[in-house]
Amino acid sequence: MARATDAPRSLPDTPTIRVAPPGPNSRKLLEAQAKWETEAVVYSKYFPIGVARAQNASIEDVDGNRFLDWISGVSVLNLGHRNPRLVAALQDQIDRIWHSPELPTPARIDFLEQFHSVLPEGMRGKARVLFTVTGADAVETAVNLADYVKGRRGTVAFSGAYHGVHGGAANLTSGRKYRATTSFRGASVIRVPYPDPYRPVLDDPGGTQGTIRYLEHLFNDPYSGADEASSVLVEPILGEGGYVVPPDDFLPALREFCDRHDLLLIADEIQTGLGRTGRMWAVDHVGVTPDILCVAKTIGGGIPVSLVAYRSDLGKALPPGFHLGTYRGNPLALAVGAESLKILRDGPWVDRARSRGAKLLEQFRAGSKDRRHVGEVRGRGFMVGIEYVHDAASRTPYPELAKGMRAEMFGLGVMMHTCGGFDNVQRFIGPLTTEDELLDRGVEIWEEALASLEESSPLPAPAARVPRPEVEMPPPLKNLERYPARWRPSGPAPPGRARKGSR
Repeated sequence: MARATDAPRSLPDTPTIRVAPPGPNSRKLLEAQAKWETEAVVYSKYFPIGVARAQNASIEDVDGNRFLDWISGVSVLNLGHRNPRLVAALQDQIDRIWHSPELPTPARIDFLEQFHSVLPEGMRGKARVLFTVTGADAVETAVNLADYVKGRRGTVAFSGAYHGVHGGAANLTSGRKYRATTSFRGASVIRVPYPDPYRPVLDDPGGTQGTIRYLEHLFNDPYSGADEASSVLVEPILGEGGYVVPPDDFLPALREFCDRHDLLLIADEIQTGLGRTGRMWAVDHVGVTPDILCVAKTIGGGIPVSLVAYRSDLGKALPPGFHLGTYRGNPLALAVGAESLKILRDGPWVDRARSRGAKLLEQFRAGSKDRRHVGEVRGRGFMVGIEYVHDAASRTPYPELAKGMRAEMFGLGVMMHTCGGFDNVQRFIGPLTTEDELLDRGVEIWEEALASLEESSPLPAPAARVPRPEVEMPPPLKNLERYPARWRPSGPAPPGRARKGSR
């Protein structure tokens, strides 16, 4: 039974706009930020306010406006702003110790015990943890771990992927704009299409078979151009890539592919994990066990911490100092993290994200029924994407409308961000603790904004180009005819490619 304090309340009268944003007090803070901080900041350009305080699903600016937060710090605040139990855990730890370089503390051990209790079933009781600081740090460490264990270098990553933007992790992220700003090319990447049912690439409307067939081509044809690899890195649902939900058979097929080719499966659950999709982990929806799991964002409740969990039987012990970092496993973050895990494991929020998220998905779909520029509404749990297109037939992305919706809704008191390769997808990622009445009100505002933009003066026409040109695929290679149902190989493995049996 969840305690009363598990259900924090948002600020009353949310959303309320008293002064058109940015108000005079917000302008002063924004001007100071522009004077002293780099021009590379982005969020204060999308949502130009100065923040006074926040509570659950509410953000109040310094001019008294109250906004409904459908960003959650980009999936950081699954339990809302200043959850009372997390506040209490933080205050208790503040009186003990703030920083400890790997020395065990009660907070650290409590966190590890709680974390191991919620791991995917196939990892529970069979895993070890390596602390990192940021999401990108966790991903880069996971890839380094896979390379070290397998004794070979290289990672399969997908189109649309976002795995962070610093160091070698930037090379794993698919967007050119993110890689353009880093000089550290740490990862060796084999890029393959992510199965997108709305925008299929490999002549396969379902997506899974085309992607697996292409992977088999890369790993069996010695002239495919693909080098060796140790791992496959995947988001169970694309995050920054557009909230794309793959077919249910994709992750199981990918698990089998990894087993056939002696590759480690790395699940990046930094955005999808810890209840966001209506299960503790997105891989739980299809019963897949990864070899390595990347976790960040919600795990610290807003205090930076991340980690990598990996199967303890991978076969090669890590040397001391395999990965270093001064701030790994901060006691304040771990105290908050342990309490977050208890709330998510024992409280109603994960189940509610699944049931209420299904209703929310239907509300968005109903609200877009007669709207010509909504191409698709998709999602799982409290992770919903609305893709805007110029017209249903061409599916040409309409980023101008997505950005217009972001601005229009902001003016009405709802903060809702965009994503996708063409920035044409609006995404809902509100706290799992958002009250029903605020969810309903937010959908009403979304409908009002969409109607207003579609019925007012036309938005700028999209660029006259085909966003993803159709790819003419060659006929299947002869050596792939040996791969019958479920793409299970027969015969000997190609030279240099060891195979294991399926789990």
